[in-house]
Amino acid sequence: VCFAARGQAPKPTFEVASIKPATALGPLGMRANREGGPGTTDPGMYTCENCPVSWVLSEAYDLQPFEYAGPDWLQNVRFDFRAKVPTGTTKDVFLAMLQNLLADRFMLVVHREKKAMTVYELTVARNGPKFRESVPKEAPKEDGPPGILQRDRDGFPILTAGTTMAAVPGHARIRSDNQTMAWLVRMLSAQLQGPVIDATELKAKYDFIVSWGYGENNGRGASAANGAPEAVDLEPYRPALINAVQSQLGLRLEEKKGQVEVLVIDHMEKVPTEN
Repeated sequence: VCFAARGQAPKPTFEVASIKPATALGPLGMRANREGGPGTTDPGMYTCENCPVSWVLSEAYDLQPFEYAGPDWLQNVRFDFRAKVPTGTTKDVFLAMLQNLLADRFMLVVHREKKAMTVYELTVARNGPKFRESVPKEAPKEDGPPGILQRDRDGFPILTAGTTMAAVPGHARIRSDNQTMAWLVRMLSAQLQGPVIDATELKAKYDFIVSWGYGENNGRGASAANGAPEAVDLEPYRPALINAVQSQLGLRLEEKKGQVEVLVIDHMEKVPTEN
């Protein structure tokens, strides 16, 4: 009796991918630019310029920074990533491609385990919520390429179309329309650098805006869009945000102890193999 051998399906990979030492963008080499891939205006080409390895790792495994444990150099060693994405690639397959790219080029080896950490339970405060369900409105006009963040008269960054979070020294703001509580939870998790659990039971889509001040001397002086400022001191950044969420959104963030699954990096080379 003959049996046909079953071959393993080939792992998903990019058609072409290059990883080169970063070319610094903007003042102090701090600015980075990431774009393209499934669901964007350029689904066939993924680029991440002046990109910390942590950015690609977080994207590949759909993780927040607190959801992985690895060497400190992940945050500050930067490369220019460029990859051609096959036509019709889904988001899930794209993420698998990024994971395989990191494994092939950086020799990445990982495992998952539970880790004890502080979690934040999000509930509706006594007099909340202080935001309303979204109503249909015209799509915002494009504002052109990103430039220097402008501030309003209170010092908070003015968020242009496509920017949902920005921070400048001393002031930060989150704003978006027609979003779910899941979206807000993910934004808050990124800013608090800890998991947020949604216990509000709010199921619709809403318009959110929350602004908080955290002291002029807690950042490096560089502006950051769609992320927390680099090297920010979480005290008083974190309590300022918690207070603003309650006073402006009518939602309460309560600290609790919990177990969170994290991705542990067992091995990763600091220099990738050649293109």
